[in-house]
Amino acid sequence: GQSKLAYYLQHKISSNPWIGEQVIGFIRLPGDEKQTSGRKAPGRKSDPIVLGNIEHLSALIDQYEISMIYVVTPLQSSKALEDIYTNTLDKHVAIHWIPDIFSLRLVNHSVKEISGIPVITLSETPLIGMRMLLKSLEDKLLSALILIAILPILLVVAIAVKLDSPGPVFFRQNRAGWSGKSFKIWKFRSMYVHQEEAGKLKQAQKNDSRITRVGAFIRKTSLDELPQIFNVLTGDMSLVGPRPHALQHDKEYSQRIFDYFARHHIKPGITGLAQVRGLRGETTEIGQMVQRVEADIEYINNWSIWLDITILFRTVFAFTGKGAY
Repeated sequence: GQSKLAYYLQHKISSNPWIGEQVIGFIRLPGDEKQTSGRKAPGRKSDPIVLGNIEHLSALIDQYEISMIYVVTPLQSSKALEDIYTNTLDKHVAIHWIPDIFSLRLVNHSVKEISGIPVITLSETPLIGMRMLLKSLEDKLLSALILIAILPILLVVAIAVKLDSPGPVFFRQNRAGWSGKSFKIWKFRSMYVHQEEAGKLKQAQKNDSRITRVGAFIRKTSLDELPQIFNVLTGDMSLVGPRPHALQHDKEYSQRIFDYFARHHIKPGITGLAQVRGLRGETTEIGQMVQRVEADIEYINNWSIWLDITILFRTVFAFTGKGAY
């Protein structure tokens, strides 16, 4: 094959002397870009040449005394694998199959086996077994300590919200959490009590007339998010994870970003990788939400306790910013 993954594999084999293999060349699969046989593959001058098409494989094995073949097939060309395998059984060569799954946005992918059957996992939550227990312990212990520390702040903000404008102290709204399950999020009310237009949910904007005086301050400083510590204690949220969006926004963005719902492979968080990178607040352009989703999937793919601690530390310095209003 001649995909990027095929060249990446060739580079890794050639640059690792412990593997003890020499890559002779590439062979085109059906659908690969046409390239004259005998020419260098794209890349460095030392890269192997393109030897020919798949129909030349049998003769090329004899010509170059090839003992091993790596078949790197894109998703739409897996039929070629069967042809290669059946046509080389009498050549006594080792055949290794590497399905090129990296055209997809993979979520915590892995290779496993079940009773000797190879299983390629394309998407999966990282919170399985002991990892889920560690994440739960982290949330419960830290959130309990944080609650004790911020209790005076919660009381002051609650009184300020109540005195500033008529209405409840807290704002409750349905959000989608882990595996898409709905829960009610806790926030301090930062807007005047109003009725949303039927079927529409307007994001908060700069100089939004719906935001109260106290609301402007607690939104700017992210103090309105502090009651979500109760969501963490009840298990609906985590301290760190993708920020949960309103259900209507989930519906809207999932129609425009194909892997949007991949962010639900882990518990939503009070803060997250996207937030400490400044990807917060109103999303006026679809590209802004794409960046947020990319950061969320990156977090899922690289989750660890240490990453959570790092994000929590960085959050202390990211409470305010140009995206906070």
